This record gives sequence, C-alpha cells and structure tokens, in this order.
Amino acid sequence: MKKVAFYTLGCKLNFSETSSIGRLFTDAGYSVVEFTEGADVYVINTCSVTEHADKKCRKVVKEALKYSPNAYVTIVGCYAQLKPQEIAEIEGVDMVLGAAEKFRIVEFISDLTKQPKAVIHQQNIEKVNHNFIAAYSIGDRTRTFLKVQDGCDYPCTYCTIPLARGGSRSDTIENVVNRATQIAASGVKEIVLTGVNLGDFGIRDGQREDKFFDLVKALDEVQGIERIRISSIEPNLLSNEIIQFVATSKRFVPHFHIPLQSGSNKILGLMKRRYRRELYTERVAAIKAVMPDCCIGVDVIVGFPGETQEDFLDTYQFLNGLDVSYLHVFTYSEREQTVAAELPGVVPGSTRADRSKMLHILSDKKRRAFYQSQLGKVGEVLFEDDQKGGFMHGFTKNYVKVRAKYDPVMVNELKTVQLQSMTAAGEVEVAEAEAVLHH
Repeated sequence: MKKVAFYTLGCKLNFSETSSIGRLFTDAGYSVVEFTEGADVYVINTCSVTEHADKKCRKVVKEALKYSPNAYVTIVGCYAQLKPQEIAEIEGVDMVLGAAEKFRIVEFISDLTKQPKAVIHQQNIEKVNHNFIAAYSIGDRTRTFLKVQDGCDYPCTYCTIPLARGGSRSDTIENVVNRATQIAASGVKEIVLTGVNLGDFGIRDGQREDKFFDLVKALDEVQGIERIRISSIEPNLLSNEIIQFVATSKRFVPHFHIPLQSGSNKILGLMKRRYRRELYTERVAAIKAVMPDCCIGVDVIVGFPGETQEDFLDTYQFLNGLDVSYLHVFTYSEREQTVAAELPGVVPGSTRADRSKMLHILSDKKRRAFYQSQLGKVGEVLFEDDQKGGFMHGFTKNYVKVRAKYDPVMVNELKTVQLQSMTAAGEVEVAEAEAVLHH
C-alpha cells in the first residue's frame, strides 16, 4: 500500500480541503500517514496571505525530502494557483496543481515517476469561478471544519485571495444540511462553518440564490450536532437578524470573529473595505446587548502603506476601548498583483514589527480581561483529545480555553464546569460543576 502524507499552511478552509483530498487518496487505496513517517507522496497545501507562508512552503518541501528522499512532492493551494512557475523551480517539487485541479489530484498523480522538471496543471482562475467543490475535515473527533462557501468578490487592495480562489460561490443549503447530518452521525460534537467570505454565502453560477441567514436557520435544526461556530464574518454582512438569532439559538454559540483590519477610517478607505469603524462599533454593541458574555475576535493588519504613527495609534486606541476578547494581528506584507503593493507611504519593516508587538500585548490583555470576567461562572466545556503534563483542554461555548486533569472518559464530552481561576499560561482552571449546580 502506497503512503501519502499532508502538510497544511494557512486557514481553516485549507484544513477542510486537505482532509477531503486525504479521503480521495484513501478511496484510491493509499494509506494516510504522519508527515515524519516517510511517505511515498507528500501533498503540501499552501497559503498566500503573507510572504511568510511562501517561504514556509519551501521549508516544508525540504523537510519532506529529509524524511523520504525519493518521495513524489505535490504542491496545491493558493500559492500554487498564483505562482505555479515559481513553485515548479523549487528543488524537489514534482507537480503543481491549481485551484480546480487539486481535487483531481489522484488522477494526475497516478504515475509516481519523478521527471526532470515539475509538471504544472493550472488553469485561469476565471474557469473555476462557478465551480463550488465541497470539503470538510475529519480526524479530530471533537470538531469538523465544514466549507460552505469559496472565493470572494470584494476588491480589498491588499488581498490576493480573489486571484487565488476566484469569485464568490457556495454550496446549496440542502447539501450543507445533509453533510452536517452525516458529520453528526460520525460522533462529532462541533461544526465550524468556513469560507473565504462566509457571510456572502448563497451565490451560485454568479446569481444570489440564498442568504447566509437562511443557512444559519436551517443548520440550527440539524439533530445530533451540539455546537455550530461561525469562523469569520465581515462586519457589513453580520446583520442584526443573525445576531438576534444566535442569541437564542439551539446550536450556534456566542462567539464571533469579525475582521476589522484597521481602526482608522483613512486606512479602511485605502484598503477598499466596505464599512467604516462606526459600523464596527455598532456591531460589537449589538452583540453585547443580547449576549454580554459573547467572545468577539478581531483581525487587524499593521503597517499598511500610508499608515502613519497617528493612524496606528488611532487603531490602537479604538481597539483598546472596544469590548472585544482577542486580536489576530497580521503584519502587512507586499503581495504581487495587488493595488496596495503600488501605494506610496511604505512603512519600514522595523516599524511594522513594533506595531505588531504592541497589538499582540493588547490582545493578551484583552483575552486575560475576558477570561477574568468569566471566572465564577458555570459553563459547558467540550473536552479535546490532548494531554499535556497530565492536563486536558477544551473550550466553552464562548471560546474560553480551560484545562482539567486528564481523564480519557471526558474526551469529546460536554461537561458542565465552574470556571475557577487563571493559570500563569492564561488558561482557566475548572471544577466539576454538578455540586455547584445542585447547591
């Protein structure tokens, strides 16, 4: 039996797609093994959001060939769609597959003979624009990443995703509900909905057929799934009806991840974002009004061209005063074929690093304050199959990371606990809450 191993860079969407590609190999008679086990085939699923991801791809190829010098190495994903020729030049790479071709990988890879030059199968992104290919991750018994939407029609000036994944397109509500039902039957307790622009769900063949809110309502009726989490949603697409529905939902959890990117309206304009910070403030207030304990995560980019120290401090003060729970901080990096790469006012690398550090410290402060606000409360934790130093971990509905003494019986189980105290590492210690509840 031939062996295949995978490495995934980037977002939750990539993880769902890698898992689906893995099942194609299993169906074709391959055995999926760990990266370090010396596979016959290595598949590296790449990202192109930052420069760092491109460099990491090269490093992963080197590592793969260290474990299996004669392995057949295939690169897929966003970087592969954008720069196939560049990847083909990387020593050790045998095949590069574009956005549409990656799901036909088994048919392309039937012959594992290494050629003097890497083979490229990649077509213009326009040709995949109306072709939605479903994917979901399996392997983690606790949660599944379920892809319901792909591509993006938003022309943000820093982003290559529309070039790498094409225009916005979605699955049908019926298909998503059927897949969620199958996932529930496998014993998974939590589904994380993923997409490039999740709130834009509902476009098929270039026409709007459904709304994201309709999908949310339909999924809330799926039996067997305990929790559904929305991975990320644009502030202009997070409607009051979605917020109100989640507040009283059976399955959707009080956790939103909402990209901001900048707290300066000037920079938001240069980024061509579809909202201003006033709308963001309104969204946060609307959530907290009906879900005071809701966890809110924020994406923010530092060092965008034209961002002065004053603009950055504007963002910092805005975030500092906002009732949010944590930040995902991205340091701006120039991407070819984007408008931003040509903008004046380039911010020096050292300044970008300093600003990133300031926001990372602010994020730690925000997360700690949010966790502290939850101490003494009773919550339901979904425990995961991990063990570090005799402890296991899990998350509450509102995304507080907790730890408890390892007990194999608690893996993939929902336990009612009381959040007691914080560890030095920023996790929350818990106690069984049955006694607390019956007190």
